[in-house]
Amino acid sequence: EALAWEGEDGTIRRYTWAELDRAARLAGRRLAGLGIGQGTRVGIFLPMLPETVIAVLALGRLGAIFTPIFSGYAAPAVAARLNAFAATHLVTADGFLRRGGVVPLKSVADDAVALAPTVQRVIVVHRFRGTELGLDPRRETAWDAGWEVAETAEDGEPAPREPSPADHVPDTDPESPYMVIYTSGTTGRPKGTVHVHAGFPIKAAQDLAHTFDLRAGDALSWFTDLGWMMGPWAISGALLLGARLVIYEGAPDWPDPGRLWALVADHGVTHMGVSPTLIRALRIHGDEPVRAHDRSSLRVLGSTGEPWNPDPWQWLFTVVGDGRVPIVNYSGGTEVSGGILGCTLLRPIRSTSFNGPCIGMAADIVDLTGASVRGAVGELAIRQPWPGMTRGFWAEPDDELYLEAYWRRIPGLWLHGDWAATDADGYWYIHGRSDDTLKVAGKRIGPAEVEACAVAHPAVMAAAAIGIPDPVKGEAIVVLCVPRPSVTWDFATAAEVSDRVVHELGKPVRPKAIVAVADLPRTRSGKVMRRVARAAFLGLDPGDLSALENPGSIESIANASGR
Repeated sequence: EALAWEGEDGTIRRYTWAELDRAARLAGRRLAGLGIGQGTRVGIFLPMLPETVIAVLALGRLGAIFTPIFSGYAAPAVAARLNAFAATHLVTADGFLRRGGVVPLKSVADDAVALAPTVQRVIVVHRFRGTELGLDPRRETAWDAGWEVAETAEDGEPAPREPSPADHVPDTDPESPYMVIYTSGTTGRPKGTVHVHAGFPIKAAQDLAHTFDLRAGDALSWFTDLGWMMGPWAISGALLLGARLVIYEGAPDWPDPGRLWALVADHGVTHMGVSPTLIRALRIHGDEPVRAHDRSSLRVLGSTGEPWNPDPWQWLFTVVGDGRVPIVNYSGGTEVSGGILGCTLLRPIRSTSFNGPCIGMAADIVDLTGASVRGAVGELAIRQPWPGMTRGFWAEPDDELYLEAYWRRIPGLWLHGDWAATDADGYWYIHGRSDDTLKVAGKRIGPAEVEACAVAHPAVMAAAAIGIPDPVKGEAIVVLCVPRPSVTWDFATAAEVSDRVVHELGKPVRPKAIVAVADLPRTRSGKVMRRVARAAFLGLDPGDLSALENPGSIESIANASGR
């Protein structure tokens, strides 16, 4: 078996290696017939379905370039990525299940395509059989499960088929673009990180082999979405290593908080990947939902997304892993194609830590001059290239944004934007982002995207999105809004601003609070200093204020915080 899928309603579909290979070939034929070939730009707006894996494999064989889009995004956020990518094709589905209800993915896709004029053809996976898709034949085509698995002859062998030009795998330069996955920085629109055929898939397989000890015949399940880096990472890495991939459609605690552990038991999962946010949410239900299921197949627990707190880490180790399963803490990013720091199983592992850089990563902790530091917090840096490094930002021909983002703060070093430190025994720790990027439940969101939604409300003159500590998500969003003159700010207005953020970006990034303030801290050049705004809201030391034009804004934010 190569792939197992479980729907939230309990439906299970399984594929052998032969069936999965056949499905990818047949999908390639179908997609080639729709005008997709080498260099074609395709958006994938799907939840974790078998067709999601098959689409990734088929597009890779054709030499097309795909961009994965988070299935929880609202239409404007989907359209922004399709437009930035100039996608000509979109693969989506009629819907999927989430907490017992149907998420109408197709209607979101319709609204997004209406805002994305480059999209010429939409291919729709029929998740809910027995219902009508209602497609527009002028630009929409059913994925049609009838061709996803080849028919077999009576003896169980694959039925003979006539060869097709689409069966031919084109010669692909290892540096040819494979995927463009969008990540958000601290300013401006989302940036498309370009990954190549001999980059992202190789790094994924390397890390799963060397950091997680994933082997042929093991079973990997990582609770994620294709739109986050870990989705394509799990598909590429597991299948390249000959491991079985187990994917799940719905919520991890539906219909009960033991659903994730039932998945482990029912599919013999050996490697389960979670986030600290997820474990904090499941831990409140106690030990019984975990102990009710057989977890003896587990050999490794993986974790990524944000820094750990000691208590949830210990609960994962002692209760879920029965004190015998190592937790591989793993930190890197979309631009890295995987991990910078990890926990090789060849060395001891300490609670909440990393026991060193991932194999092949020349990671270091440096001061502002680029000199190595130990025993103090510094910038996490990389000193040498690696296969999975992004080759640049899509549609940015001069590479200025790319160079500015990673290379120019300390020339010659890749700076990832994390604070890090080591302890006296050489264990590594991440201390959060050194830039302003918001990280909600492990998902990176650019503050500029959130602020744009807030300022679009007629009552808001200016806004700053900041992250504050959250016991479940790790970080939650607070939007500081400067009301327009003569506006009466009330609860209803704040709720409207919050709803606008959800409408534009999706429910996962709903702000924890919308707070009215008199002013925002700005430099003389007009740049909003989010670092200072966050410190004022939380009552922390704001640091250097020499560039601040309006010091009175700090008191305004502190008063508005209710401290």
